[in-house]
Amino acid sequence: MLNAQPRVVLVTGASGFLGKHLVKQLVQEGRRVRALCRTSTLHLEKLGVEVVCGDVCAPESCHQALDGVSEVFHLAGRVSPKVEDGPDMYRLHVEGTRTLLSVASQMNDAPRFVVVSTSGTIAVSRREDEISNEDCAYRTDTVSKWPYYLSKIYQEQTAFQLAEELGLEVIVVNPSLLLGPGDDRGSSTGIVEKIVRGRMPFIPKGGGVAFVDARDAADGTILAMKHGKSGKRYLLSASNMTLEAFMGRLARLAEVPSPRTIAGQVAFKRATKVLDGVFRRFELEPPIDYQSVEMAEHTWYVDASLAASQLGWKARAAQETLADTVRDMQRRHGLGRFK
Repeated sequence: MLNAQPRVVLVTGASGFLGKHLVKQLVQEGRRVRALCRTSTLHLEKLGVEVVCGDVCAPESCHQALDGVSEVFHLAGRVSPKVEDGPDMYRLHVEGTRTLLSVASQMNDAPRFVVVSTSGTIAVSRREDEISNEDCAYRTDTVSKWPYYLSKIYQEQTAFQLAEELGLEVIVVNPSLLLGPGDDRGSSTGIVEKIVRGRMPFIPKGGGVAFVDARDAADGTILAMKHGKSGKRYLLSASNMTLEAFMGRLARLAEVPSPRTIAGQVAFKRATKVLDGVFRRFELEPPIDYQSVEMAEHTWYVDASLAASQLGWKARAAQETLADTVRDMQRRHGLGRFK
């Protein structure tokens, strides 16, 4: 008797930074992978991934993509600091999630979901010593001016609510800042590129960051599908660092001058706001934008011990991730030793 064909795994957002690493790992595990993308890519074709071209917000696209699927990794998203991009991010993160889950609930054998969010929905604080875990409440008031993080809060709430109403198995994973090789679009490692190019001459004093290697975040996402408890979230992060230490390490690895820290938040923010307006008026990217300064005043520290204990997840050393990120950035842009 022939063995039954393994059921299909669906990945949305497969062409993104995290999505590429996730798909590669799934293929290496021998899984049959299908991707729901707006357009096909050579990267996916080379891996033998079946591509369904469509929109995650369109029910007909979701019906086609979900046919015969046992597991769904929902990564589709957009990262932007611009307020004007808020409606598009809400549509993709919230309405896309609502559509995908609603269509899945109509299947005879509904798939299990892992929805990828961000640690910034709960792990952001004005306190320098606060390290957040999965029990923390949503930081809606804190991120109210930052449309990306606000839309991800609404996405999580929508996913958990629909899971309960529709009887679906849904797990959420919350990676911190994604670093490592392969961020071709610069959606996550843009700050690293500015450091490597020497375009970050100064930074505000205070604040702290948390980060994780995208390769490890992909591994944690797969482990969440295998071992995670429905209705729960899992934070994925490797290291917490002050902003000054983080920028300094990147600068040393890139062999460029470290940014100077400047005290006096009020004056710094005023100057940044003026520069931001001038640069954007001429359609140029400012060295540091006003929203980034506001975010840099906070600490984004993460306690990822739950993922370690319940999922068996482990992250690589922070220095390896930082070094690989800088080398990949230099190689792709012909900078530093790769000139």
